[in-house]
Amino acid sequence: MVTRLYFIVARQAPVAVVFRRGPSRQVELLRWDLVTNELLAGQWLKGRIYERRADLSPSGDLLIYFAAKYETKVRTWTAISRPPYLTALAFWPKGDAWGGGGLFESERDVLLNHRPGAEMTLGEGSGFVKSLRVEPFGFGSGWGEDDPILHARLVRDGWHRLDDGAREQERAQGSKVWITFTPPIRYRRSVGRRARPLTLEMSLEGIKERDGAWYILTWRLLDGETVIRDLGRADWADAAPTGDLLLARDGRLLRVDATALNDPAAEVHEVADLGDHRFEARAAPAEAVAEP
Repeated sequence: MVTRLYFIVARQAPVAVVFRRGPSRQVELLRWDLVTNELLAGQWLKGRIYERRADLSPSGDLLIYFAAKYETKVRTWTAISRPPYLTALAFWPKGDAWGGGGLFESERDVLLNHRPGAEMTLGEGSGFVKSLRVEPFGFGSGWGEDDPILHARLVRDGWHRLDDGAREQERAQGSKVWITFTPPIRYRRSVGRRARPLTLEMSLEGIKERDGAWYILTWRLLDGETVIRDLGRADWADAAPTGDLLLARDGRLLRVDATALNDPAAEVHEVADLGDHRFEARAAPAEAVAEP
């Protein structure tokens, strides 16, 4: 069984949420304390979470996510919960896989990536939204796939798009990789201590690898244009508020201290190996579903 990991770092608190997927339609949510490295396991969903259309509120206390269980009546929906729990404080049924998810502009201002009209209607029992201001995401709200939410969140959180890449023609079904980008799409952001930050570079080289990842991502750490570390392929990487490098690869969460980033031989510390986690039905505690 292949384990895929993705995480989102809160922008005003030392906390992240981790989406652990594997098998493909089982997702576990965890809360990662970036001070202590403690991981708190939350709830599982027997379905699909489109983690790149998710976002954390600035404090990390609230999560907005887009999920699917195509065999059910609702099929797809966007929800707000308290991580690491998925039980919805508010949810909006959608029905298809276009768009979905959203962004937190502030702790109480939400941009919902649904089409204006019926898709902005709250699901039954969603009283929590009374304390939120919810607006459509913007032009084209409710369309697209992981973009535009992913791109908008990356830019907001300090990434910039360096290259648009060049998309090659789609290959036939069954090919090793469905779509390749030569050159790749590249994003960069600062990582490390502010006095002398390095650059973390993400390259999207392909989409939909047969028996592999949906997004083929490679990573490098640079000082100017000099490569300090070639990190190779990984599911995701980002910077902690301390400047530490955070990395998800092969079902493991990894970390490199900000003070050691300039040393190519510095140890990559393993925070946790999540590969052996298995589905477990867990209820959200009362404090996770109480209205503020």
